[in-house]
Parts: sequence; C-alpha cells; structure tokens
Amino acid sequence: MRIVVLVSGTGSNLQAVIDAVKTGELDVEIAAVGADREGTYGIERSSEAGLETFVVNFNSFPTRDEWDAALTARVASYAPDVVVSSGFMRIVSADFIEAFHGRYLNTHPALLPAFPGAHGVRDAMAYGVKVTGCTVHWADAGVDTGPVIAQEAVTVEESDSEETLHERIKVVERRLLVSTLAALAAAAPPA
Repeated sequence: MRIVVLVSGTGSNLQAVIDAVKTGELDVEIAAVGADREGTYGIERSSEAGLETFVVNFNSFPTRDEWDAALTARVASYAPDVVVSSGFMRIVSADFIEAFHGRYLNTHPALLPAFPGAHGVRDAMAYGVKVTGCTVHWADAGVDTGPVIAQEAVTVEESDSEETLHERIKVVERRLLVSTLAALAAAAPPA
C-alpha cells in the first residue's frame, strides 16, 4: 500500500509511521511526505529518513482554490492508495476530498463526533469530560465528520493541563494510526 503523508508541524505521528515501516511492523511504502509551508520539522524528519518530500506552500498562492488544486495535483502524482493527514492543519476542498474519496485518513485528538475542529483537547477540557481520546477516521467534506475507523479512550487526570493531556493523547494517537494503517495494508488487495 502506497501512502502520501501530509504534515504542518513536527511530524510526531509521521515519525511513528516511519519507525514502524523501518522495523517491519508496518508494511506500507511512504511514497512522499508533503507540507503546506516551508521549514516544518516533519519535512526535516522525512529528509533525514531518505523519503521524498515536497512543499505546496499555502502562502505562495493568490487563492485557496489555486493552492488546493496544486496540492491535489502534487499528491495525485504519487498515485497513493491512502493519503494520511498527520497533523496537517489546512482544510482541503471538496475537490481534494473527491480526488481521494475514501482514501484520505485523518487523526483527531478527541473521541469524534465530540469536540471536532482545531481545538479538540481544549474543548474537551473546557466541557469537563473525564474521558477523551483520539480518533482515526476517513476525512470527508465536513470538519472531522467522516466515518470513524478506530478510537481509543484516554482518561483526563485531575492534574492535567491542556498540554499534558494532549501529550498523553498523542502517544495513543501514534499507536492507533500505525495499527490502523497496518490493518488497511493487510486488507489491501495485492498490487
């Protein structure tokens, strides 16, 4: 199974995937890693791992539609079976979703459908939940509304800050992403 991974930041989920591929725990080919801006540590990690990288810089395009079309074309050029949004902090268009329909995987630091959007951890804490977690789902044209593939709960501790809770969720999220990709790769028809 060929994947393209999209990142916006440090790429800690990406590193878990790279490590799992390296150890043989995950049987996928990382065709490329892309970012929406220059200078991300996720791209640096990928380069250090010998992976092909690309940047479709959001700020280099006069309109969101032009950026989205360029991103769609660049990702499609790698012919991925699955596109992984790994901390990719840009909302893509319906055209992008359609181009990779049922193949655009996203992670989210809450138990969807609760607390969608960019601040899932903060929103869960503000609501006062005792249990939150993470979700791996197929992205659709909504914000964190696509079909859920896997979820895992994380208990909110009395001493948690948003940062400490998010760090504990990230540990679970990395494991859940790798196991979900492994299950998808095992179910994929041979090439």
